[in-house]
Amino acid sequence: MELATNFTKAGFTLALVGGPVRDAILGRLGNDLDFTTNANPSQTKTIIKKSADSIWETGREFGTIAAQFGDTTVEITTYRSEIYDRESRNPEVKFGDNIEGDLLRRDFTVNAMALELTTTPPTFIDNFHGVTDLLKKVLRTPGSPEDSFSDDPLRMMRAARFAAQLDFSIDPTIIEAIKAMAPRIKIISAERIRDEFIKILMSANPRIGLTILVDTGLAEFILPELPKLKLEIDEHHHHKDVYEHTLKVLEQAIALEDRLEGASLVIRLAALLHDIGKPKTRELISGGGVSFHHHEVVGARMAKERLRALRFSNEIVAEVSSLVFLHLRFHGYGTGEWTDSAVRRYIRDAEHLLVHLHVLTRADCTTRNQRKAESLARTYDSLEERIELLMEQEELEKIRPDLDGLEIMAILEISPSPIVGSAYKYLLDLRMDRGPLGREGAKAELLNWWSLNKPKS
Repeated sequence: MELATNFTKAGFTLALVGGPVRDAILGRLGNDLDFTTNANPSQTKTIIKKSADSIWETGREFGTIAAQFGDTTVEITTYRSEIYDRESRNPEVKFGDNIEGDLLRRDFTVNAMALELTTTPPTFIDNFHGVTDLLKKVLRTPGSPEDSFSDDPLRMMRAARFAAQLDFSIDPTIIEAIKAMAPRIKIISAERIRDEFIKILMSANPRIGLTILVDTGLAEFILPELPKLKLEIDEHHHHKDVYEHTLKVLEQAIALEDRLEGASLVIRLAALLHDIGKPKTRELISGGGVSFHHHEVVGARMAKERLRALRFSNEIVAEVSSLVFLHLRFHGYGTGEWTDSAVRRYIRDAEHLLVHLHVLTRADCTTRNQRKAESLARTYDSLEERIELLMEQEELEKIRPDLDGLEIMAILEISPSPIVGSAYKYLLDLRMDRGPLGREGAKAELLNWWSLNKPKS
């Protein structure tokens, strides 16, 4: 390729390395390529600047120059070795002078293979038997797991992520090292932990990765609410295994994601966190049984706090916590006793997350009783049919009071003030309860409300 030719002419090496080599062997090479070289970042930039469509240097301090060549994105990194200070969140980067040392510092053997492109013919380098591990579907580290995780503790989470993404097993030495070193994850920034956690959750089989996080103790420092779902169950106070139920709900939500037009981070987070309020609200019932009153309220608050701590966007925090808060609402529907007013409020409260709420509510049914499961599904079918009918008849997604703010001010002969908002909300609630009132009906209701709420002069 032209890139390799340019590095050869400049007297430097260039090798395709890491994930792209692994993926090429698996038959799924993409358009994001990683290279390593003995050229320093300034030399790399000089070599590629004439042929690249664009160049960016956000990773320069770590030895990386990134560039765009048509549809292909490349990152070219100088041979390096990262070493974390025991208390630092940032690696100390040291450049190396050979590819062997560079490959030794990589996270796993399946990512420590390289294709040297500046030799004739290109040379495949696999010093740590990555191909063998790839065929065996096992994760091992090039050196000792302890050294690897000490250099970059985030690699402990990457082990869980690759296991989930590739359906690989993990070498027992890695598992033991993670158990011993789990607290070291605390030196990693919340943003990096969040990004790695997202990759686990959005993988083909997040249960694998989440189970590894919990079983090794990593979850205690990343998402402590998850292992706490393993509530003690005794012979007198029976309840569903909340931890196993949560993983099942997640899997069932993923199976329904076609309703959301593809994989959804919001629905997966909501499914994972929907019951995190149960441990704090658990009460033993005299005579047997357990209750979790208002766990959706407590859980919504806890979800908001945890997602903020992990530096998720305000939008995701709001949407996930809203779904957690609403996930039990359907259980008040009974066998269809809701009035049209109650259905309208269900739609209004869910807002743009209505389909997400449909998915979460259906996924939350994990009963093994086939007859009960079918009955719940039929009941929710009937609710969705009512929602569709009402939305078709009344365009509920565009619902507004029968009078707007200007009309309210004109009728009440008042200027813009908070009282206008209160009046608007009152009319909106009436609209939700009764359906369309018409302008004259709304005016009469507004004047009646004003006679009771007009400020005394």
